[in-house]
Amino acid sequence: MSSEQTAIKATYFSIIGNTCLAIIKGLAGFFGNSYALIADAIESTTDIFASFLVLFGIKYSNRPADKNHPYGHGRAEPLITFLVVGFLITTATIIAYESIINIGTPHQLPKPWTLIVLAAIIIWKEYSFRIVMKRSIQTNSSSLRADAWHHRSDAITSVAAFLGISVALILGNGYESADDWAALFASGFILYNSYLIFRPALGEIMDEHLYDDLIEQIRMISIQVDGIIDTEKCFIRKAGMQYHVDLHATVDSNITVKEGHDLAHKLKDTLREEIPELGHVLIHVEPND
Repeated sequence: MSSEQTAIKATYFSIIGNTCLAIIKGLAGFFGNSYALIADAIESTTDIFASFLVLFGIKYSNRPADKNHPYGHGRAEPLITFLVVGFLITTATIIAYESIINIGTPHQLPKPWTLIVLAAIIIWKEYSFRIVMKRSIQTNSSSLRADAWHHRSDAITSVAAFLGISVALILGNGYESADDWAALFASGFILYNSYLIFRPALGEIMDEHLYDDLIEQIRMISIQVDGIIDTEKCFIRKAGMQYHVDLHATVDSNITVKEGHDLAHKLKDTLREEIPELGHVLIHVEPND
């Protein structure tokens, strides 16, 4: 299965899971008198739209290079990640606003059975996080990583709701707002996660130096190619699921231009064979004296 197919499959998993959970949380929150659960349902609803954005981004970013986009369309992925972060921030703002209003509004205690619903949701969302995060690592997809953190933030929101409802039920009348305080805390955590998702995507857009391990791997492979004496500069840019490389390779200064050209192609082919996630590889030949 290709990286694109793996990422798309993981995104459909997110969409189906979030749709089911949004319905379950909404009904449980309404009939169980829990705003924390309703807030959770709101987040799951925005997660559905966010996952559709991720799906679009993955499909678009994997379109082949063309005349107007010689390096492909991979930069669409971090742009989609920014939109997903926007969804998260909007969700957190809505939850915080409604929580503050509900804290000052008298309401009934949540129903005890909502804790059972939340426990099941927490387990499922943590499992979903681990599945989607594993796929994001396999495919080098920043937008899929953002989708995974959606699952983790959802799990944390549910944990906060579980604790809030538990406090309200244990302490009884007068502590109904514990449920709302839990939702307010969850909104703060969602904002924090938004930054964690946003920062790497910004680095990708800005071609930030983030790939020391990959550079070291490229250097090690390069010097094993017969005719390559050493390597100098190595720059890496990430675009979607691929890494584009500019590498300066040192060769014997006495060889012909044709031999240097052939060596550059041999090095390029070797690197792309050993590291399949590499996209464009530009080799600049340097003499050894």
